[in-house]
Amino acid sequence: MFVKKIGIDLGTANTLVFVPGRGIVVNEPSVVAVSIGENKVLAVGNEAKEMLGRTPDTIVASQPLKDGAIADYRITEAMLRYFIGLVSGRVRFFRPEVVLSIPAGVTSTERRAVVDAAIKAGARAVYVVKEPILAAIGAGIPIHTAQGNMIINLGGGTSEIAIISLGGIVAAHSARVGGNRIDQAISDYIKRKYSMAIGERTAEEVKMKIGSAIQLVKEEYLDIRGRDLMGGLPKTLTVSSNEITEAIQDELREIINVIKHVLQETPPELAADVMDKGMILSGGTAQLKNLDQLIARTIGVPCYVADDPAFCVAKGTGIVLEHLDIYKRSIMMGK
Repeated sequence: MFVKKIGIDLGTANTLVFVPGRGIVVNEPSVVAVSIGENKVLAVGNEAKEMLGRTPDTIVASQPLKDGAIADYRITEAMLRYFIGLVSGRVRFFRPEVVLSIPAGVTSTERRAVVDAAIKAGARAVYVVKEPILAAIGAGIPIHTAQGNMIINLGGGTSEIAIISLGGIVAAHSARVGGNRIDQAISDYIKRKYSMAIGERTAEEVKMKIGSAIQLVKEEYLDIRGRDLMGGLPKTLTVSSNEITEAIQDELREIINVIKHVLQETPPELAADVMDKGMILSGGTAQLKNLDQLIARTIGVPCYVADDPAFCVAKGTGIVLEHLDIYKRSIMMGK
């Protein structure tokens, strides 16, 4: 089967690939392992993530996207080539058309870099669309109506909040805080309180299993392993969900401040629409327990988590691909 169109949600933490008619066919970490001596790409995606924190000095496993923007151009290109190759096969008769997500606050230079990387990686034409718009489309929000819709897209590297009306962004703001910063806060808290070092993957596991945005009446517990900073030996520790809530308060406050900032910039008519319809949460970090409750309680506006929040942007690329002619006119940027 020849793949002529591909949608890519190029995220700081994970990259998802959507193919029309088949749905999301790839969901792998945005991680690339490179050998330092030969400067050669050794592994991408799941295989590279397994190496995080476990590589010898001669190999570096890194995330080429930092805070939603390309930090390493060459490695991003290698990663895109790998994902496009996974879907369309190593021998390509057609260079596919690609729809790529980019952060709302991206500069024209960064946008150009993404387009160039995708073209070099094997795309025939590249359309880049702002992430909040794709998230809103994927969450089923009717973006072309003359009404204000608020999308809060919380990814691994960035949180992007936007008010969308008539197919365009009216007010938007992004903060470089997301799932990765929350993981780091958990790791720092455990280091500070228990003098124990834990890896990125352990911090992420803690967040996913027992993390909560608000204190729980019935606490949950999890055993974690790490290295004792005093003696340097392996150590096991039991942490509670309320400790994790305490650990991530600053990051959650930052996200809420950005939401307030966007609402303050929103025209009154559109703000009234948001009050009526509520705010929609999307992105992988939207899965944090009780985050919708915390936001609704703090802002005073209803808040709902979209269906399959981690897949909203990827689904949005799929819908854009299926109706390329309609969207080319209204929201496309790129070449």
